[in-house]
Amino acid sequence: MHDFSLTFLGSGTSQGVPIIGCDCPICQSTDPRDKRTRSSIYIETPEFHFIVDTGPDLRQQALREQLKRIDAVVLTHPHADHIMGFDDMRAFCHGGKEMPVYGSPDTMTALRRVFAFAFDGQNRFPGYVNPVAHEVTTPFNLGSTQLIPMQVPHGRVQTQAYLFLRHGRKIAAYFPDCKDIPPAAREAIAGVEVLIVDALRRKEHPTHMNVDEALAVASTIHAKQTWFTHLSHDLAHAELEAELPPGIRVAYDGLRLEL
Repeated sequence: MHDFSLTFLGSGTSQGVPIIGCDCPICQSTDPRDKRTRSSIYIETPEFHFIVDTGPDLRQQALREQLKRIDAVVLTHPHADHIMGFDDMRAFCHGGKEMPVYGSPDTMTALRRVFAFAFDGQNRFPGYVNPVAHEVTTPFNLGSTQLIPMQVPHGRVQTQAYLFLRHGRKIAAYFPDCKDIPPAAREAIAGVEVLIVDALRRKEHPTHMNVDEALAVASTIHAKQTWFTHLSHDLAHAELEAELPPGIRVAYDGLRLEL
């Protein structure tokens, strides 16, 4: 096994692509890279496997990637497209196994409200999701991977993005759902090996970075690889990737990075 493997379970925006009822060229595209489920990543290390965000497509994503093991859940924020598949974690709690769940205090408050049945202590039967909540605002470890949470603006909420370090190396930084990356966060992730960043569409958006804004951010980070995610039906994979500068690529569902 590689020391750190990252799979894009989903690379799409809140409605996914294709959008229900849409006849635009991208929603009708035959390029499989234009089929995008809601954004999420899966990280495997020799000692720990964990998922970042549990969107409404989690069951489909887990079956597609043949996931057999998840040791923890990490959440970025409590919007529906990032948490509404949480109950599908029951498949990884057989026999009453506890599932650690990490997120900001606001995120964990929302998760407890939406999935009260999982947190109220009444459903502790084999086969049910069995979460153990951890409110995090400071660095923590999953195995030998250190996760450094960073707050970034996303409309009326803050997304908790993450920098992943192993043995002192800045392996990857995950910044979905954000309008900007503040200076302190840019400094923290400068020179990271892999930057994954929100690039919703071409037009400006009030709560997400568009392609030009994501390119501007990437130019200040100097990552070895930059991958755009959380993509809408405004962006055709092949067309966008053909116009990007070297080192910047477009993520797609099922893409696996081994580091």
